[in-house]
Amino acid sequence: MSHTETYRVRLGDRGRLVLPADLRRRAGLHDGQELVLSYEGGVVRMVTRADLAAAGRGMFASIAPGRDLVAELIAERRAEASRE
Repeated sequence: MSHTETYRVRLGDRGRLVLPADLRRRAGLHDGQELVLSYEGGVVRMVTRADLAAAGRGMFASIAPGRDLVAELIAERRAEASRE
């Protein structure tokens, strides 16, 4: 069972938000890291760009089990280019 940590922050000048040091440390965030924010139903969610990309990897693997769709697409594109 996970425990939710709550932090109070204040929105600053030009919409800037400073994340508390403890939160940055716990989340493994560092200066210059790219973050993606999403908003749904009154909730703002923040995830690193790298974590978002990792979560998406393999999400369509069940569509074509045992096939490398990326390799097939590349081969298809190369074949098209050679015909032109």
